[in-house]
Amino acid sequence: MPSFDFACEANMVEVKNAIDQINKEVSTRFDFKGSDARVEFKDKEMTAFADDDFKLSQIRDILLAKFAKRGVDIRFLEYGDPQKIGGDKVKQIITVRHGVSGDVAKKIVKLVKDSKLKCQASIQGDVVRITGAKRDDLQAVMALVRKDIADQPLTSTNFRD
Repeated sequence: MPSFDFACEANMVEVKNAIDQINKEVSTRFDFKGSDARVEFKDKEMTAFADDDFKLSQIRDILLAKFAKRGVDIRFLEYGDPQKIGGDKVKQIITVRHGVSGDVAKKIVKLVKDSKLKCQASIQGDVVRITGAKRDDLQAVMALVRKDIADQPLTSTNFRD
């Protein structure tokens, strides 16, 4: 039976390249001269450091521009609350989403069941597998899910015939 998976995975090579470009731009920009502004990356988690809230927002703007330029969807980013770390310095943790979260997976399964298409959806760890008798039904499910769940950067992977 034909099947495919809905997954939510960012291209981590492009994410690392974008972070390197961000740090390079921050080190050369005049408005960041003498500041300790930088972005660190470790285990699908970025930490943005800045001297104040304004510079932190500038770093976020640079981050969005570099991600868009590298072709990484900004919907992968999940922002934490800015925290004070001593003096006027602040940091913010930004996580890169990986895998379809439980509530989104349940929403996809419910959407497929309510669509009356001859397809089944099952949650397999951090992906949602869709199986059906015909390729046309699977393509209809792809279009339906992409239309109804726009806040998640879902990709269709592992298509099998």
